[in-house]
Formats: sequence, structure tokens, C-alpha cells
Amino acid sequence: MLYRNSLRLAPFLSLVQRAGGTKKDLINPLIHKTRAFSHECKAGSDKTLSHSYHLNFSKDILPEEREALLKDMIVHNDFLSDVEEKCIIDEIEPIISRLQYEYDHWDNAIHGFRETERLQWTKPSTAILDRVRQIAFPKGKPQLKHVHVLDLAENGFIKPHIDSVRFCGDTIAGLSLLSDSVMRLVHDKDANKIVDVLLKQRSLYVMRDSARYNFTHEILKKDTSRFNDNIVPRHRRISVICRSEVTN
Repeated sequence: MLYRNSLRLAPFLSLVQRAGGTKKDLINPLIHKTRAFSHECKAGSDKTLSHSYHLNFSKDILPEEREALLKDMIVHNDFLSDVEEKCIIDEIEPIISRLQYEYDHWDNAIHGFRETERLQWTKPSTAILDRVRQIAFPKGKPQLKHVHVLDLAENGFIKPHIDSVRFCGDTIAGLSLLSDSVMRLVHDKDANKIVDVLLKQRSLYVMRDSARYNFTHEILKKDTSRFNDNIVPRHRRISVICRSEVTN
């Protein structure tokens, strides 16, 4: 390929040199344009992937359901920096570490967990949570003031469930800390309609409307944690969750 291109450029090089120019005068602009085109392609590709690559749809998902889920199940990768993640973990750890992991739940939804709710946060953590709220919730939308902290042990998992409408509204936003994981959505009226969601460490997911009400969600066990046939290693995982208020 390079040899063929050099033959095609030969006549142009000859003209440039006759005019007193050098080979660089022709080659450098071409290299610059090629690199710029490459960056544009990469940016366009990333922009497209950013809305869909974290979702893996089963063949039974209808086109209109797919379109709705791409709008209602959003994942923001690298939402937190390493420093920001450590800031929140350092604040949570002294409190959550006093608790014992539980292997049952009042509604049988979680296995191997400990949890707490926080109202008051340090200034740096508050700034992070404010950013979550700005992205996840429309301006003026009422939100629960308490933030839910859920610590899932390495051998823990969250069973399929739909959060009760008595306790939160139509939007749930969660930071995924310490580990990658896979969230599975299953249509509540058709178990063949499955969507796997890749939640990378330090990502933010926003689940609303159709994803919130029409699908159960779960966090897969360590030994079944796969996305698109690839193993996703699951370790201890902490999620920090903000929710909208229940509205009539």
C-alpha cells in the first residue's frame, strides 16, 4: 500500500521540487490531514459508541424498546477520577466497616450486603454528588435528600427486582465504585427480553422511565459476571445512589 501510494505521489513530488520546494512541503500537509481525519473518525466513533456500547440486547428486544432503553439507561464512563473515588470511599469506609455483611434482605432482593444512608457529606463529596444530581435529574425535579450507600461483598449479588414506587420516583442514579460489574435488565412481562449493562468502576448510571418501571434489574454474581461473552471480574462493589422523590 505504501509503495503504491509513493508511486502515485511521484509526479507531484517532481513538480514541487522543480518549483524549489522539498519533499516535506508536500508530505507534511498530507500527514497533518491524515491525522486530523483519523482523529475525526475516532471522535465520531466514540460519540456513537458512548450511547450504546454499554448495553447488550437480546434478540427479543423490539426496536422501539431498544430505542427507549438507549434513552432511559445511560452510563457515563469515567465519571469519577481516581482521586474522587478515593474521596468518597474514605468518607464511607469508617462508617460502613462497622456493619456486618447480611445474607438476607427484608424483601429478599440482596445477598451479601451492608448499607447505610447519608444526609451530611464533606464538601468534596458534596461537590461530586451535586454533579451527579445535575446530570441525572432535570432542574427542579424533587429528589430524596438521603443518599443510599450499598456495599456488596465479593460473593454478594442483587437479585432481580423493581424498586418499590412507594420509596422512590422515576429516576435512579448510581455511582459504581471499587469494581466493574454487570447489571441485567429483564422485562417484567417477557423473560426473553434481556439487556446486560456494563458498569465500569467509577462510572455513573442513570436509570429512568422504561428501564425503571418495565424491567427488573440485578447485579450478577461473581461467577456469572459476563458481558457480551466476556468475563467481567467482580470484586467488592460499593454503589452510591441518588433517587428522585415519589410524585403523584
